[in-house]
Amino acid sequence: MELSARNKLAGTVQSVHSGEVMAEITVHVDAGTITAAITDASRERLNLKEGDQVAVIIKATEVMIAK
Repeated sequence: MELSARNKLAGTVQSVHSGEVMAEITVHVDAGTITAAITDASRERLNLKEGDQVAVIIKATEVMIAK
């Protein structure tokens, strides 16, 4: 699969928490841990489970920091 996004990190799924509508997927990448919220339908379609090798693709127009 080719994408225009340049922020792509390879990682391993650490945990999958499925809810009624949304799922929380935690992925270990070289820089640390990233958690993504996706629809549970997408989790099911991708058949995501612990130990899967995945790509985390970050497409954002803003990055905010607050203190």
